Amino acid sequence: MAVMTRWLDPDEQRTWRAFLTASRALMENLDRELQREAGMPHAYYEILVRLSEAPQRRLRMSDLAEATGSSRSRLSHAAARLEASGWIRREECPTDRRGQVAVLTDSGIAALAAAAPGHVADVRRHLFDALSPTQVDQLRRISETLVDHLTGS
Repeated sequence: MAVMTRWLDPDEQRTWRAFLTASRALMENLDRELQREAGMPHAYYEILVRLSEAPQRRLRMSDLAEATGSSRSRLSHAAARLEASGWIRREECPTDRRGQVAVLTDSGIAALAAAAPGHVADVRRHLFDALSPTQVDQLRRISETLVDHLTGS
């Protein structure tokens, strides 16, 4: 039995393309500015943030990959760069000989503290300053709905 495709109507197509373009442009701008101002891509910043918020500034690599939406191999590559910068260190997992734990170093905290004010200013300028308080609330609610739908939460 053939399945009928539900094509996007013109309003849905316009919304979809606007969402794609806005999402891509926002992330490209934030990534470029973090790279220029702090010497790190947004993906590295996100790893440092996640570790800074974790108990004892440490997470299993598999949990860190999940939290950042990275594949394990991509995270491993990023961790090698962050380790070479002295911002994290990797340790053997005490409960699993095959696992590793990423630990945020004092140097990593300092790098994050130096990068955060500029990044927050960029997020504010590119996202929140462009929206009314009502639009910010709508964006949050829409985003939470999509996260729940896409992650099965």
